[in-house]
Amino acid sequence: MDEMMNKKILIVDDELEIRNMIDSFLRKEGFYRIYQAENCKAALAICRSNHPDIAILDVMLPDGDGFALLSAIRQFARIPVLFLSARGEDEDRLLGLGLGADDYIVKPFLLRELTLRLMAVLRRVYHPIPVPERQPVFQLGSSTVDLESAAVSGDKGEQPLTAKEHTLLLKLYENRNRIVTSDALCQSAWGDHYYGYENTLMVHIRRIREKIESDPSNPVYLLTVRGLGYKLSVKEG
Repeated sequence: MDEMMNKKILIVDDELEIRNMIDSFLRKEGFYRIYQAENCKAALAICRSNHPDIAILDVMLPDGDGFALLSAIRQFARIPVLFLSARGEDEDRLLGLGLGADDYIVKPFLLRELTLRLMAVLRRVYHPIPVPERQPVFQLGSSTVDLESAAVSGDKGEQPLTAKEHTLLLKLYENRNRIVTSDALCQSAWGDHYYGYENTLMVHIRRIREKIESDPSNPVYLLTVRGLGYKLSVKEG
């Protein structure tokens, strides 16, 4: 949050009262690097010299309009932009968004709404939520282990994996064809306070074998390495 409050904001509006009102509210919310401009010329100068992280642009300006200003800014900067406008026509909204604006707010507006939309754009642009990697899907003989959907399917039908079974299988698959110690498996499933879970681990290993092995008592894929741990034997390719 502190990093977000450090972002530089440019407010462009020909009405001083509106600029000061937005400026004051944003400062109360924790933002402090705020610049103001009353026209296109001043806004462009600030963009070139101060490099704001986001801009709030009025559409109607004395020496042009916000749409032309956005096009001019886009010649040298790719900062996110929110439009403010007294005109709420769909054509204006589509024009602004089509030029690459990130949001379009119609006057009169609530300062709280403006701030929430501003923060949403900042989060999206500067702190995007990482897309999780797809969980692996792999074959063990006639069984298909799908960790994405947490299920094993094969001759025994589809069998769901419990959360702990999923965690253990993922750890084993990430280290496939290599020995994974019992301690490492326990830590992946129960965290740092894993001591005393060795017997519980054995129970989970047994249940996993019942789902992936034709004969759980004589496993060929999830192997015990005596005195060390376990190994998941996966045929590559």
